[in-house]
Amino acid sequence: MDLSPPRLGEVIRYAYLRANEADLAREEGVKHRPCAVVLALRKRDEQLWVTVAPVTHAPPRDAESAVELSASLKKRLGLDARRSWVICHEVN
Repeated sequence: MDLSPPRLGEVIRYAYLRANEADLAREEGVKHRPCAVVLALRKRDEQLWVTVAPVTHAPPRDAESAVELSASLKKRLGLDARRSWVICHEVN
């Protein structure tokens, strides 16, 4: 198992906490899903802070708040062939 720190632009599997799950006082998402690493910041104390955005098959309600992944990118990332979007307005 690779335990190297996540890198900017990488897609990882993560128990992403959706907003509706957080509203139910959950502290962790109910399932692991692909997430894009959108920020990886090493603090002065050497602690790594990582921010991820979820990747989903559900078409976004607002097209301006998501980025569709191309088929070729999804193939390189090892994701399935169904259409997918990175949701930009909701991050963990």
